[in-house]
This record gives sequence, structure tokens and C-alpha cells, in this order.
Amino acid sequence: MTDLHEITHPYTPGAEHGPDSLLLVWDAPNLDMGLGAILGGRPTAAYRPRFDAVGRWLIDRAQKLSDTAGQKIEPEATVFTNVTPGGADVVRPWVEALRNVGFAVFAKPKSDEDSDVDPDMIAHIRRRWDEGVLKGVVVASADGQNFQAILEELVTSGIPGTVIGFHEHASWAVASESIDFVDLEDIPGVFREPLPRINLDHLPEEGAWLQPFRPLTALLHNTRQQ
Repeated sequence: MTDLHEITHPYTPGAEHGPDSLLLVWDAPNLDMGLGAILGGRPTAAYRPRFDAVGRWLIDRAQKLSDTAGQKIEPEATVFTNVTPGGADVVRPWVEALRNVGFAVFAKPKSDEDSDVDPDMIAHIRRRWDEGVLKGVVVASADGQNFQAILEELVTSGIPGTVIGFHEHASWAVASESIDFVDLEDIPGVFREPLPRINLDHLPEEGAWLQPFRPLTALLHNTRQQ
């Protein structure tokens, strides 16, 4: 079995193409936002995803894809994240832990609202696709909406696409007939404690609070852009 420390072969400009891969791209800012919306606040240690569990899930997925394709397909995992000004010391232990598990990390300064990592994730997917090594792609994002177009393009070309997210936010992926959807909480061992999720179809008798997806002050930013 592939070791967790061998699940990534990060892209290096000018390097030869790597092996055929099942590529996981993890949108850390978006997943954090989705998780925070479910929890109603910043996640504690009990509610932070265990990347060793995600790595084992990806290894198993790559093995099944290899068996189906009749060829060796390696798992490759990259976490994409932003680093706010002055926040390097806070993020550094997390980044080092990810790299120690076997994930590559793409870190980008969070200088303004337009410095999201989504374009970098899509560029990495296309790079692997252009190299001819992409045999499957998994996008981890709370809603995955920004990746719908490229995933549908990949699926049309015969490359399977999967979204890891939260079913509360990714209804388009849940309903898709061509794209697989995996709820993050359904990956074995990914959370130490069950998420306190609220289902409108099965509300507790005493009722439940549904927290906003974003601060009300975000309206001020939208107003300035109009």
C-alpha cells in the first residue's frame, strides 16, 4: 500500500511530468467558511478535519481507480490556502503538519478580496490535464460552485470528477448525475466529533439556530463594488 508520505508529487516548473494521478485539490478558505457556518463559529480542534484520514481515503480511491483502469494511478494531494498579513506564525504549524502527512501546500498572500486561491486551483488542474497525467480529480470545497465548469469539462472528456464538501452548501453537486459527491463528514475518521448539523427536514422540537454564511458587514463590500 502507498504510504501517506508518498501521496504527493508537487508540480515543479521545468520538471518532467509525473506519474498518472488522481488529483485532490483542497480549497482551505472555502472549506473553513463552510465548516464555520455549520458550527456557528470558528472550528475547535475537535471539528478540524484530520488530513491523515483524508489521505487514506484518497489512497484507497486511487487504488480502486487503478484496478478499474488496469494501470497504476498515484494519489496526489495539494492544499491551497491564503496567508493574511502578519498571520504566517499562526499558519506555519498547520502547513508543516500538512507537508509532514504528505500533502503539498500552495500558499498565497491574502492581500485583497481578489486574491482567492480558486484560479490557482483551476490552473493546477488544467496543468495536470495538459500534461496528460490526470486520470481523476477531486475538488474539496464547501460548495464547489466555482469548479463546476471545469469538472463538467473533465467528465465530458472521460476523466471522473468528484466534489468533497457539505451537502448543505453543494446542492448542485449532490444532484449532479455526472459528478460524484462525497460529504466531508462521511470520510471515515475525518472528524473527532460528529458535526452539529441542522437538517430542516428533521428539526429538534425546541427549534434550532441557523447561523449566517457570512458577516452582515459583507454587504458593505458588495455595495462599494456596485
